[in-house]
Amino acid sequence: MSDPTHPPSRQEPALASLPLTHDDARGDARPFAPPRFPWLPVVGLIVIAVAAIVFWRMQVAPPATPGPVAEAPAPPPPVAAGEAPPAIRYPIDAAQAGAESTPAMPAPDGATLVAGLLALPGAAGLDRLIVTDDAVHRFVATIDNLPRATVASKVMFVRPAEGAFAVDIDEGRTAIGRGNASRYAPYLRTLQSVDTGALAALYVRNYSMFQQAYRDLGYPNGYFNDRLVDVIDHLLAAPEPAEAVTLLQPRVLYEFANPDL
Repeated sequence: MSDPTHPPSRQEPALASLPLTHDDARGDARPFAPPRFPWLPVVGLIVIAVAAIVFWRMQVAPPATPGPVAEAPAPPPPVAAGEAPPAIRYPIDAAQAGAESTPAMPAPDGATLVAGLLALPGAAGLDRLIVTDDAVHRFVATIDNLPRATVASKVMFVRPAEGAFAVDIDEGRTAIGRGNASRYAPYLRTLQSVDTGALAALYVRNYSMFQQAYRDLGYPNGYFNDRLVDVIDHLLAAPEPAEAVTLLQPRVLYEFANPDL
């Protein structure tokens, strides 16, 4: 992935410093912000995924031991350890097995996903916050890139927050603007109103297309739900600063004054 190419006059700092995140920094957030890139609304929409995953993980207990795979007529040839795909850590099958039965659905696609999202209870106005074109690949690429230093705006699933990134300057000290959070009010209202149980069911029913999009992204042996849970953990590890986050601007982009961020 590469940074967006249109240079702004003010740039937002990286995800981990923003004041609406949780506590207990992990230390892997990066100091540079991609140009004109709305990190906080991305966090907002991904928190919906947090709620969905937490919901099904709490509602559906994983089996004590994995069920045996049906025996094949003959054992397959041995595979070298380095060639074996990684073990699945958070299998979505557990949620699928425990979910309530639903009517048969056609093969999932981007249009199906967007229609399902917009039909969720409490999702009014969601279409103004997300990019509906090629939604599946955008969603998967956004999730995969959240812990990284940069991401191209052309793959983003969430639309940028309106207005310019705000800073406060006091006696030569620059900090993230106190009024900056108001730009994200529409995202937060959506988070508070969406039915997370219905969202979890939508994710589980359509998981196959997320998995395929993750393979298309370049992870033929990867498992998207594992990546999603890792990204959730990454977001939850972001610090919640006790005071205003100070910034430096050595060039065009802002940096955190605190290198630990």
